[in-house]
Amino acid sequence: MRFFISASLLAAVGLLASTPASAAPLTADNGMTLYVFDKDQGGASSCYGPCAQNWPPYLAAGAASKGEGWATAKRKDGKAQWTYKDKPLYFFSGDKAKGDAKGDGMGGVWHAATD
Repeated sequence: MRFFISASLLAAVGLLASTPASAAPLTADNGMTLYVFDKDQGGASSCYGPCAQNWPPYLAAGAASKGEGWATAKRKDGKAQWTYKDKPLYFFSGDKAKGDAKGDGMGGVWHAATD
């Protein structure tokens, strides 16, 4: 006599290991991947000069609103940069097409932003 145990039954009793799905990267309105920088603190950007050439800030125009978790922070040049959950957001100059995430993990301090 054979017994068959369904995956849903195993999951119900906690015997089936589950792997959490990786979160999709946040993207800008243009579909490009957004990044966070580990060296930023207190919601303020620390990426200027050559850094900002490679990692352009995601600038906010006017009094735009994107919803919960989204805000803006003032940069040293007076421009408003989008933040998500108090982390300034950037693009990576090496990303050329929507969905590219070539900057994720770069230098151990740049990461694709996720929800």
